[in-house]
Amino acid sequence: MTFVPIYYEKKDDYTFFPEKPMKHTEIDYWITAMLKSYDNISDLNLTVGKPLQVEAAGVLMPVQVQPPVLKLTPFQTEVFALNLIGNDKRLLSDLMHTGSCDLSYSLGEEARFRVNIFSQKGCYSVILRKLETTIPTIEDMNFPEVFHKIAAEKNGLILFTGSTGSGKTTSLAALLHKINQERPVHVITLEDPIEYIHPHDKATFNQRELGKDFDTFASGVRAALRQAPKVILVGEMRDRETLETAIAAAETGHLVFSTLHTIDAGQAINRILGFFEQEEQAQVRHRLVDSLLWVVGQRLLPKITGGRVAAIEVLYTGLRIKDLILHGERGDEKTFYKVIEAGSAVGMRTFDQHIVELFDQGVITEKTAMSYCTQRTEVARKLDTLKAARGEATSTLSGLAMEEEELDRRW
Repeated sequence: MTFVPIYYEKKDDYTFFPEKPMKHTEIDYWITAMLKSYDNISDLNLTVGKPLQVEAAGVLMPVQVQPPVLKLTPFQTEVFALNLIGNDKRLLSDLMHTGSCDLSYSLGEEARFRVNIFSQKGCYSVILRKLETTIPTIEDMNFPEVFHKIAAEKNGLILFTGSTGSGKTTSLAALLHKINQERPVHVITLEDPIEYIHPHDKATFNQRELGKDFDTFASGVRAALRQAPKVILVGEMRDRETLETAIAAAETGHLVFSTLHTIDAGQAINRILGFFEQEEQAQVRHRLVDSLLWVVGQRLLPKITGGRVAAIEVLYTGLRIKDLILHGERGDEKTFYKVIEAGSAVGMRTFDQHIVELFDQGVITEKTAMSYCTQRTEVARKLDTLKAARGEATSTLSGLAMEEEELDRRW
């Protein structure tokens, strides 16, 4: 039996008497109520001092349950967390020694979650990311046509970049699903935790979970090289050792998918080089030129009709990109952004180009486009061109007027 400390809190903040332990059925009741509270729910959030909350279409919203929970107490979030952990000693050790732990949780057959439990100000918070049970497809998700070309690659390194929650896992699942439908190959996934469950189709899948089936991503990749896969998914490039083993796997004829946390595709190259010392970077640049095939960046934008849509940037390592990898960005024209912008013939596009497309299609607002774009001046000019073609007022003249007013005030 797990020992749970009893918290006493000030009467005006929470409650002034000890609380009784929650049962597992009560935990599931909370989760069920949160799932049914709004549409487009991506995350469940349990934080001390706040009510139960869900992130719906990118906005945190409170959830009402019976009996009411106006402010979660440290006791409630701790018992909730311990119920999710169960008797897993590894997770308890991670939580005690590192301050956080990752796990998966299933609510029967209704829903699956990726869970992170972490400590803050002496209390525990719990975030449950809802996982889709239906494996996405390239067509259903309206991903760019170039995704079919990416899924057809036979060897090399393919990276997906973006912030947490930007849809990288969904995109990778769609690519693996495409491979599963078309190619009789052995696929090994190394995940933390396993999110999409891939059934055996033409491909044979072995899905391994960090902490249960392997101890680190680097060791998992090394082991995979002895397990005769053609395709390897590495959940995340967290350190230099994992990156080196993934590049080595790509160099030896495997198709390797992985993720990085960077703001755009070009920044991913710099992030990779940052794992290495200055004197090692020349060799790493040459290895990347030989092994890196595609880098896909993702950002989730709010749609006008509700929900979110993925803005996708695509980098392909053609001759001009390889030159930038070897020699670095130079001047205003020899940059990853400029080369990607000019590379539509091979399937490349910048975030800004896709964002302008989404605005033109009426999917996002002008404000959203300006908030999520990379080069604001250039995007503003393109939006004005589209608005002028529609007969709408543009922002250029009003912007100039505002600048003149500002100058008048200064003088």
